[in-house]
Amino acid sequence: MKNAHGNTLDRLGEAIVAGLYAPGAAVPPEPLLCEELGVSRTVVREAVKSLVAKGLVSTGPKVGTRVMPSDHWNWFDADVVAWQSKSGLTREFLRDLQELRRVVEPAAVLLAAERASPLDLAAIEAAYAGMKSAIEEGGDYVRHDLAFHQALIAACHNRMLVQMSKALGALLRISFEISTHRPNGPANSLPLHRAVLDAVIARDADRAQTAALVLIDSARDDIEQVMASRRKLPSVSAPARQLKGRLAQGVLPVKVAASSRTSSKSSSKSSSKSSSRSSSGSPSRSSS
Repeated sequence: MKNAHGNTLDRLGEAIVAGLYAPGAAVPPEPLLCEELGVSRTVVREAVKSLVAKGLVSTGPKVGTRVMPSDHWNWFDADVVAWQSKSGLTREFLRDLQELRRVVEPAAVLLAAERASPLDLAAIEAAYAGMKSAIEEGGDYVRHDLAFHQALIAACHNRMLVQMSKALGALLRISFEISTHRPNGPANSLPLHRAVLDAVIARDADRAQTAALVLIDSARDDIEQVMASRRKLPSVSAPARQLKGRLAQGVLPVKVAASSRTSSKSSSKSSSKSSSRSSSGSPSRSSS
């Protein structure tokens, strides 16, 4: 539950990001905002200060409070990302996000393959186990997916990349929330995550980097398909979508299902061969 400041900040931020106030336009003066929002001048002033810090507005004598172009907004700020997701995620926004991931994550994963400590690997393994459990038994897949990627970046032991990872959190969650809306998206991406993890464990930096690119490009394809389907997109301000476990739906885990199919095929072939031998043997017995 947000206080008066938080609610006022959200209402003004959402209005700006949604385009209610165009770039260069003046935000209504304090008295009007106080009346419209039902808050004191102090609350409005504090909210405006926060918007200035996030790059959404500028203030000055005789010009008042004016909206800044979106290029000035802090796109690493969780509030700004939440306001954008609430007003609607554009293809341009998602393209920028995927390009950023392609630049940052593979480089971090390459370093992680060279520098990860046993504790780092344990953290990545734990996040992977959480993803697998969410798929098979149900739960918050996105939380574990985010932990997986942030643990990978932390394992590169580059302070600047680690700081960027914290700022990237809200942006990454957007990507994961959308990709999980594709049917079987999480289950299909799990082996791709495993490939990254196995390459990092093997200290194979080139393979880890390549696996990271494959994973990111797969997520891009998922996002494009979800966008094309015109489904309602998620908001980071809402609770993460909970997966229904595959086991609870009577679906076997991927490896078990594959094993069952293989066993079934072998059994079918064996039965077919047996039937063939039986039919070919009948005439000889009857003729003798």
